[in-house]
Amino acid sequence: MNKSQEKRASENDKKKEYLRSYRYHVRRIRRIDAEIAELREMKMHPSMKPDDGMPHGSGGQGDLSSYAAELDEMINELIEERRQRIRTYRQIVRQIKRMNSRNESDVLFYRYISGLGWWGIAEKMDYSQRHITRIHGNALAHFELPKDVLECPIDQ
Repeated sequence: MNKSQEKRASENDKKKEYLRSYRYHVRRIRRIDAEIAELREMKMHPSMKPDDGMPHGSGGQGDLSSYAAELDEMINELIEERRQRIRTYRQIVRQIKRMNSRNESDVLFYRYISGLGWWGIAEKMDYSQRHITRIHGNALAHFELPKDVLECPIDQ
């Protein structure tokens, strides 16, 4: 790979990382929701104490304040993650909409916002998978990262 190809590959990696940041927030929200559900389930059906693994009758009812504090903390984390997801969504979609090619913007939207695989995108757009990956390559070449993203690295 020559210097020009290496630079283009590096730029494309940055673009992909930026575009994937929306799906990162979606995954985090699902994870936090699952943790909250698990915590609630454990509180509703406390059959074992985590300390000794032995079954107990109505154990866990006395420790309501720590449960409430932990649940409150997780709900606040969920709210913040949802805010970040909305912010990220708006920023990425705004950049995608600036593209000149409707096909290229559709491929990026379906891939990075909707989370579809190549086959799903091909089916939606009525093209072959191979053609979709070509459009994706062109879309990455034409996609412009926002200036603030260029200045500071993305860490997810």
